[in-house]
Amino acid sequence: MTRKKAQKPAVKKKVPPIPGLEGATRQLEELVAAASGMVTQDDMDALLKSLQGPWAEDGLTDEEADKRYQAQELAFDAQEARTEAKALKLAKRALRLDPDCVDALVVVADIECDSPRKLIEALQKAAAAGERSLGAKFIRENTGHFWGLLDTRPYMRALEHLAGLLSAEGLNLDAIHIYERMLVLNPNDNQGVRDPLLGVYLSIDDLAGAARLLKKFKVDVLANFAWGRVLERVLAGDFVGAKTALEKARKANPFVELYLTAQRPIAEIEPDMYSIGSEEEAVLCMNWVGRAWAMHKEAVFWLLDQQSANRGPAIPSKAALKRVPVAGKKVQ
Repeated sequence: MTRKKAQKPAVKKKVPPIPGLEGATRQLEELVAAASGMVTQDDMDALLKSLQGPWAEDGLTDEEADKRYQAQELAFDAQEARTEAKALKLAKRALRLDPDCVDALVVVADIECDSPRKLIEALQKAAAAGERSLGAKFIRENTGHFWGLLDTRPYMRALEHLAGLLSAEGLNLDAIHIYERMLVLNPNDNQGVRDPLLGVYLSIDDLAGAARLLKKFKVDVLANFAWGRVLERVLAGDFVGAKTALEKARKANPFVELYLTAQRPIAEIEPDMYSIGSEEEAVLCMNWVGRAWAMHKEAVFWLLDQQSANRGPAIPSKAALKRVPVAGKKVQ
């Protein structure tokens, strides 16, 4: 989604900016622009906490901190650029000021990498740059409330991008490692990485991992976790529990069942927004735990049996079931 660029003050600064304060202010401008003037309470809390410190720039000289600030400004502009050429030019200018500017490294990677392998390597370097920029002390002292500090967000975004690509390429164990690391850094999971993580766990039959995640976020009643709970119980052989979970999942989002049983074609384009219980939410659910269902046809047949027993929707033919796509690769 294209974000409207925030207006900058016309008055020229006569002194170097205060990196933590200026960076947090620009982040707020970005949040307001992206949300059309609406900012969540989490974002406001993060802004206030970032203004109070600690800042990742602590320990840098004024010149180093100023270059890092200017580089991040250019990286923001690169993310908003309307053409790849302009974005690349701005990102490379940012990297000349700060070679470890994570957002700029990600912009360059997305544009220049011509294969998944190269993009994975580039994103790994961007994540490593984020760790260097934040510093071991900062990471250690702030583990547990990342994302609540604005300085951490470029690094966390890079990790999410990397984990998603690893999963898409079938490198599931590597993806799990990153997702789990993100939940340690930010247990509140503001980025929602628990959704793809649950799908990966179930795809590779890691029922212990899935059970831990379902327990940790037991209050999550959205479609992805509701239908993930059904599959986890089926794979665990707890069919009584699976039936109970199925009743809740149908209430959470009935559209998912239509997709799982090939009664409705799966949309190819992910929606930008969704509401609870909507078909758009079901599309996103299919991209996460839906992939795991598709890899376990025995679970789909169990679901069809429940439909038949309850005189539910018409059961599709076996030929239709064979056309259910299996997204992703089950390598690890």
